Parts: sequence; structure tokens; C-alpha cells
Amino acid sequence: MKKKKADEKIWTLELGANVTFQGVRFRVWAPIVSSISLRMIGEPDDIPMNLEPEGYFTAFQVNGRPGDRYHYVLDGDRVRPDPVSRSQPEGVHGASEVVDPGRFEWEDQDWKGIPLEEMIIYELHTGTFTQEGTFEAIIPHLDYLKNELGVTTIELMPVAQFPGERNWGYDGTYLYAPQNSYGGPLGLKSLINTCHQKGLAVILDVVYNHLGPEGNYLADYGPYFTDRYKTPWGSAINYDGPESDEVRKFIVNNALYWVTEYHLDGLRIDAIHGIFDFSARHILHDIQKAVHQQAKRLGRPMVVIAESDLNDVRVIHPPERGGYGLDAQWNDDFHHCLHTLLTGERRGYYQDFGDVHQLAKSLREGFVYTGQYSTYRKRRHGSSSKHLLPTKFIIFSQNHDQVGNRMRGDRLSTLVRFETLKLAAGMVLLSPNIPLLFMGEEYGEEAPFQYFVNHSDPALIEAVRKGRKEEFASFQWDGEIPDPQDVNTFLRSKINLDLQHHEKHQTLFELYKTLIQIRKEIPLRSRFNKKGRETKAFEKEQAILMKWNDEEDQIIGIFNFNDKPIKIETMVEEGTWEKIFASASEEWNGMGALVPESVLSNGSKVTFVLDAYAFALYRNIKEP
Repeated sequence: MKKKKADEKIWTLELGANVTFQGVRFRVWAPIVSSISLRMIGEPDDIPMNLEPEGYFTAFQVNGRPGDRYHYVLDGDRVRPDPVSRSQPEGVHGASEVVDPGRFEWEDQDWKGIPLEEMIIYELHTGTFTQEGTFEAIIPHLDYLKNELGVTTIELMPVAQFPGERNWGYDGTYLYAPQNSYGGPLGLKSLINTCHQKGLAVILDVVYNHLGPEGNYLADYGPYFTDRYKTPWGSAINYDGPESDEVRKFIVNNALYWVTEYHLDGLRIDAIHGIFDFSARHILHDIQKAVHQQAKRLGRPMVVIAESDLNDVRVIHPPERGGYGLDAQWNDDFHHCLHTLLTGERRGYYQDFGDVHQLAKSLREGFVYTGQYSTYRKRRHGSSSKHLLPTKFIIFSQNHDQVGNRMRGDRLSTLVRFETLKLAAGMVLLSPNIPLLFMGEEYGEEAPFQYFVNHSDPALIEAVRKGRKEEFASFQWDGEIPDPQDVNTFLRSKINLDLQHHEKHQTLFELYKTLIQIRKEIPLRSRFNKKGRETKAFEKEQAILMKWNDEEDQIIGIFNFNDKPIKIETMVEEGTWEKIFASASEEWNGMGALVPESVLSNGSKVTFVLDAYAFALYRNIKEP
């Protein structure tokens, strides 16, 4: 057997508290600290830590064991948790806990992962997806997600330890510690383990542009942050300044930690436009390279997805083309196109959208703004993505941002009528891109998803309240903003999965389920590349036509964004085109679809009649 090369070694975390056969080894980076001692809770004396090169300190506790609690004492007087704590059972200000990752018995050895092309993503917030609000409370609903609905991937909103018991997760301060109120390390591993056993992939939302303000003690250890750049949420992380090499390792190690110790199938990196790195090799490149190398070593696919406000193809271009090499990115342009056509809203960033041709462009190319002037931004915006595969873009009609960052957190189900909800589902699930659903969307959940926190600092609470008011100014929404600190704001945001069994909610759920099945059956070659696909906008009718063509199958989809019935005349290939889906039919609580059961074409123009806010699919039935 050939000896493995050094770079083929499976990565392991060497920072924090690591359990060995002899005890527990502690290691921390603290270049601005003169001395550090290890304080074990329950032990009478602190243990001085040894200084190593590059500002690292180490100590070994012979009698240490999993479950022990500890602090670091900086320069003899500042008692702090471990920056690389695997668990914070007492919250962001409490002692860190020794965790032995080897003690969890994984049962997903047969898990081979899911390629990006097959992902149908379901985004959920652990605290509001169930009444219990824990990782393990999600497990009983996995059969519903996988077998009843048909999604293939769960995306968890951030779970890194945040202050208090309720938060969206973007205020995390311990990037290696799963939230204690959600169930901590054991709960998260149990969830992922069960997901893999049932055939579901799991992606984790991670935040590498800032850390939350409360319980953030990193600056006491080293130059983790910089004042050269500003983010809207907190101090920018030092990716390119003096002593940034070890900061970069801290972040890259965190990405590797999640996909290795927690068996995650990928990461969604939050708001990369808030990551400032002007070094020759961007930190995003380093993250994706490390994760992809680890994927090869572990023998399963892993994806790295960006959320970006930049419309910059460098994010998803391969490194050989000067890009960062990420697998995909969220496409807000698609959402804004769809939302404005469905709701008529034109305030805030929606003022740049509202044209059906923009939606067609997004389906064909990805970005809508590819260098032209943006009225909202008051400058040119974006770069062309028309050469990229559609699988480079994650699309959605709703997500935590687009719902939760409305003043009242109102979902699409409370903004538009039922027919329009069906149209939104069809547009997302039948597109050539990677679809993402937001929890409860599949049955028309009506509970809002509002912004909530559980801080302990009164000044910080007031700052959050003020910030939310300022954020909504450009939308000119009327009314009072729900108080983020109020526990009722959190409780209102919990969804009720039982609604799927009631009246119109059950109908909508069955529609989502059927469309997901149709999506899985549409020929892969025509769905995931640009050959054999055609997307066309009809401005007068306010409609979109999509065609999928390959050697084995031909499908046409017509989508009407008009509040009146329309007629569409278009060229279609010769054959008998049989209706396979019509959203206005009685089985979907419609008035009865206007579209015919079949259309005969001799290769010339054919007329399709479509109901208001409806869509229909036709398949060319070839003679045997």
C-alpha cells in the first residue's frame, strides 16, 4: 500500500481542548497576551500555559476528561472562554466545555452525499421550525421533508453560539460551538446523522464577515478585527492586515471543522460583500479549496455557496479564471424580479425591478444587473454571468432575509392571493437553477418570520431597535416595528406544520410535492445546461415561456404574470403536445384551466390560452 502524502492527511482540529488517551491538550492563539493560565472549574490551582512560536499557548491536563469546564485567564486577571470552544453550555459568558468528538457514534458510513445539481434546498431556523426549538425536535419531521415533500437538502440558519436563547444566528460569537439552547454538539450531530440515514444532505449557514457584539472576546486574544473596513453588523475581520495569517487559519479551520467533525455536506457563507480581503489570494478561495480537498479525502461531495450582494462572477468563477471557485451563490436578482411581478411592490431595492424581461434574463443568464445603471444604488452594478451554468445560482421566492427583513416579517402567503402562490412555486421549482424553499412556504405558512434577539446589554438592545428602524427607511412601510427583544416576536415566528393538512394549505402542499416530482423527472441534460433550453418573455401579455429539449423529451412551460387571462402564440416543434400540469385546474383549487388537454402542432405557431396568474406544462408525446 502506498504511503499517503502529507497533504492527504485527514484534517483534525488542533486548537481548543482536544481529548487524548493521556488527558486533554489545550491550545490557543493569543499573540497580544503576555501570559495565559488554564483554569479548570473545580480545581484549586490554575495551570500556566507554555508559549509556543507565532503566539500560541499550550497546556496539558492529565486528569482532564470530556464534560470538564474551563476558562483561560489572560495576563492574570481577565477570565475568558476559549475562542475555539466546542461547547458553551452556560452561554457566551460562561465556561467552555471539553468535548470529545470521538464519543459520538456516527451511523452514516454509507452516506455518499448529494451533488449540487440534485439539491432541492429547504432552509429552516432551528428555533422556530418546531415548538421545542431544538435540533432533535427536527428529527421527527425528516420523513415529512424527504418522503412527503421531496426535498433533498436541509439548510440550517447559523447555529454558532449566540447570546441568550433566541436569535437568527448572525450574532454568533463562538464559531465552533453549536448553540446550547438548540441542544449543543450532541443534538446537532444527532440531527445530521439521522438526515444522512434518511438520504438528506445538510448545509450550514456560517458567518465569516463579523461576530456578534455580546460575548465576543476575540479581541482580548489577538488582532482578529480591523478598523480599516466597516460592516453594517460589527467590526470587520482582519483577513489582510498584520498578523492576519493566523486569523485566516482560524476561519479556514472552522469551515473544515463543520464538514469533518459534523459530517456536513456544505456551507452557505453569509453576506460575503462584508468580507474585506485585498490580499493576492482571497479568503474565500482558501475556504473553498480547503473544503474541496477535504471532500476528496473523505470521499463525498461538499459544496461552498455564497450569499453576495455584488453580482460579481469572480465569486463563482474557477481560480484559473481569476475567481474564488465557490460552487454557487444565492441570486437575489431572481427573487426581486419574481417578487415585484407577483406583488407590484416598487420601493427600496425593488425599484430596480418589475419588468418581465428581467425575469427571463435571470432564468437565461443568472444576474439581471450585469453592468448597467441601478436606480436604487445610483451607480452601475454587476457583471455578466450569461456564460455560467444555471446550477451556479440558488433561487427562491422567499428566504429568511427576504421575509424577515420586511418590517412585519410578512410572508408571500399574506401578500398575494392563492393563485399567485402557485405561480411562484412553479417558477422556482421548474427553473433550471437550484431551488430553495423557506420553511413553511410549501403549505402557505402565514405566521411571520420576524427579527428577534435575546441580548442582556440594554444599550445593545436599543442599538438593535434603532438599526431596524433605519434599515426600513427606504421602503416607507407604515406601522410599528416588532420589538426584536420581545419574546413574543420570537414566538410569533414559529411555524405550524399541522397547517399542511387543512384546506388550501393541503392543496398548496400537494402542488409543491407534485412540482418537485416533475422537476426530478425533467431531463437532466436539458435542465442543467444551456443547450436545448429556451426562455422568452412576452411583454404585452406579461408572460414567460420556457422550453426544455433533448433527444428524449420536449417540455414547454408557460407562466402568466398578468391579472387577466392571456393568449400566447409561439412556435413549437411538430407533434402532439399533451398537458401534464395546469395550476388553474380544479384539483389545485382553480376555476378550471382554460388551457386545452392537448395541442397538435405541425411545426408552426400554436396558440395557448392561460388563466390569470397561472402556469401550464406540456410534453411532446412522440409516436413509438
